[in-house]
Amino acid sequence: MIKVIGIPFDGNSSFLKGAALAPRRIRLMELEGSSNSFAENGKEITNGNTYIDLGDMVFIDTNPEFVYNAIKQKINQELGVSNKMICLGGDHSITFPIVEAFSKYYEDLHVLHIDAHADLYENFDNNPFSHASPFARIMEKCPVKSLTQIGIRTLTNHQREQANKYGVQLIEMKNLSDNFIDTLQAPLYISIDLDALDPAFAPGVSHHEPGGMTTRELIQIIQKINVPIFGADIVEYNPVRDINNVTAMVAYKLLKELIFKMIE
Repeated sequence: MIKVIGIPFDGNSSFLKGAALAPRRIRLMELEGSSNSFAENGKEITNGNTYIDLGDMVFIDTNPEFVYNAIKQKINQELGVSNKMICLGGDHSITFPIVEAFSKYYEDLHVLHIDAHADLYENFDNNPFSHASPFARIMEKCPVKSLTQIGIRTLTNHQREQANKYGVQLIEMKNLSDNFIDTLQAPLYISIDLDALDPAFAPGVSHHEPGGMTTRELIQIIQKINVPIFGADIVEYNPVRDINNVTAMVAYKLLKELIFKMIE
């Protein structure tokens, strides 16, 4: 059974705080949202049936290095019992320790990163743990086999150089098609930053970046993936900026679709 855990930390956010409130709000959509608990392919997705909700991590210290080690330790501990997990962030900095833990359990791990931003800065704001840098840290320190980034539409010269340096398969939003899906390999980890979506579909994010995906385009990408998915995260939802829980419902919908793909 798949484990779901909340990682309510936004201490590495560079613009606005609020993502630490996300896991609890996403969960509320199962109880208070306007949808039901079924994925689109007909499987009911409920706690205790198709997944186990481990609740939220609690951090006794918000020092970035302490949080990094705490997340890595917790994911290592849970992967020792169950080999599939979805993490609800939180800002995108949580992905580095999660993927580091996964890469120890899964040789030749492949990562699909869906985002408006490449998050490849070498050292953003003098914080190597910044949410703008997790994929630089992953490519430096984790034995991942490949990194594919899609939806990107904010590249700087530095991040383009970083992508070339690390051999990233980078598909900018202006060039996006679903052809990349056939290049994905297992074991696959998926990291979804909700600002990959156009702000019209996900207003509840800290970094609005126009010109993104529709919710349907993102769902279809998940549904078309044809290799086993062993882990995922959904990050950068900021309830403080949301409108009538629109983005919370999107996150809940994506959670159901990911769980279905991981158990089918």
